[in-house]
Amino acid sequence: MKTMKERQGRMKTKFNAEPNEDTWIRTKNHCRTTDNKDFTEKSPTGTFKRKLLMSEHTPIRLLEFDWSWKGIPYWLSTEMSRHRWEKFISSQRDDRLIDDTPRAEKPQGALVNYDGFANMQNLIDVARKRLCYKATTEARELMEDFKLSLFDEGFMNEAEVLVPNCIYRGGCPEFTSCGLYKRFLDYCKENHPHIDLSDLQARYKAYNYMFYEKHEGDNE
Repeated sequence: MKTMKERQGRMKTKFNAEPNEDTWIRTKNHCRTTDNKDFTEKSPTGTFKRKLLMSEHTPIRLLEFDWSWKGIPYWLSTEMSRHRWEKFISSQRDDRLIDDTPRAEKPQGALVNYDGFANMQNLIDVARKRLCYKATTEARELMEDFKLSLFDEGFMNEAEVLVPNCIYRGGCPEFTSCGLYKRFLDYCKENHPHIDLSDLQARYKAYNYMFYEKHEGDNE
């Protein structure tokens, strides 16, 4: 899969602040409190991180990300503002004009800047809706870009728990299916026939194989 630098021409997601190892130690220590154990200075293992993210226990809310999407359509910014995370969107007020078009005359496609701030649980919840092919193409592609950028920044465990709802639930819950889960099952049958799809971790792993293979040739 291409790195951030190699995909720079198409990437929209720019991170402004991210969790670090101290954040993970704090997260682990609050888990220890719930288990009647004292704090330690020891960093959590990769296995612990993966298990905690998969379990979605409340301490993952301490893992917070701050990012920017520059130059996205206004209508897309309103779609992405529906979610339970903080957002700061560039104003179209007439007293803050950056062009000669009054606010009342601006089209839905006028470009705006969008800053977001979310914890890990927020991101997991949003990904379930926006990685689905029932989402608008632009919203899905923006969330795919977020997932890819997160991976490129070194947050592989965090990126890999961002999956669409059908992967999480083991089937499509929508009124009408977009077909993704069937494509996923066909992919597994052809490429990973021995994966036990009743196992949540195995299902996530197979989806991520499919997701990253799809984006292997980005920006070529």
